[in-house]
Amino acid sequence: MNLNSPLKRRDFLHYLFKIILLALVAPVFSCENKVREEPTVIKSKKQNTSETPPPPKKPFPSQKLPDVAIVKGKDFSVITKKAIDEIGGIKAFVKKGDKVIVKPNLCMAGRSPEYAVTTHPLVVATVVKLCYQAGASKVFVFDVPFNGTPIGAYKDSGIYKIARKVGAEFIIPLKRRYARVSFPQGRDIKAWLIYQDVLEADVFINIPIAKHHSLAGLTLGMKNVMGVIKNRSQIHWNIHQRIADLNTVIKSHLTIVDATRILVRHGPTGGSLKDVRHPKTVIASANVVAADSIATTLFKKTWKDIGYIRLGQEMGLGVADLKKLKISRINL
Repeated sequence: MNLNSPLKRRDFLHYLFKIILLALVAPVFSCENKVREEPTVIKSKKQNTSETPPPPKKPFPSQKLPDVAIVKGKDFSVITKKAIDEIGGIKAFVKKGDKVIVKPNLCMAGRSPEYAVTTHPLVVATVVKLCYQAGASKVFVFDVPFNGTPIGAYKDSGIYKIARKVGAEFIIPLKRRYARVSFPQGRDIKAWLIYQDVLEADVFINIPIAKHHSLAGLTLGMKNVMGVIKNRSQIHWNIHQRIADLNTVIKSHLTIVDATRILVRHGPTGGSLKDVRHPKTVIASANVVAADSIATTLFKKTWKDIGYIRLGQEMGLGVADLKKLKISRINL
């Protein structure tokens, strides 16, 4: 090549400039790609985030036992224990040394138990006591109210006073303990902030109160897991699908529906004793979808009336069809 020619020399310099520019810019793009990380995923040894819908975290203890127990009686501690015993007993769920999270519904401070807005303290305390009897190393009560402080909700509900006597410890949430978690099976939710203690626990026991909800229809077990996430008001944008999505990651080992008294109108916060009914009932199941399905009957509804329960069955999270469930009904 004759570089003495002005035209050819200019072409050569232009070509050389491109090579130098490419060499300088390429590392920038390479570094840019390296910092685009996926959301942090926190997994406990019992959390399954595979691409197919996982089975219940704790399968039904035995095919010979009922899938769901519904027990009615005046002594709320007795009927709570009886409902759990009917599906295999607490030792089917809690092993020696387990760290247990008990999740009641404490949606707000300022409501005492008779208003049927928060989970009954006797039901919670009974579960805590049973967990320790099964050998649990620690049993924590955890919820975050949307109105008032956690300690206010713990105390106003009556749970703090009673459950503390049987060894319960109470979690006051810290911002730094929320972790961004991926939702591989989520249809609408792809990632969300979840309190890490829930993901790290050996056993998660879900104890909702059964009550009316103005948007979701009913608050039951599947909806109760909203209390362990951040920014839960955003769940209301597509509430039924997002509740179902939450339950693909936040797995309830044992669900105990408190229907000792229920709120039939003006939920979730209530405020009038005229809206309270007293079924004096506790429902227990190893599967949250099954527990929620039978709880709808207390409101003269069916599982088909509640969108998140329908979606729970559709997404393989459990069986809602009562015809396909073995149900034990006991009146003490």
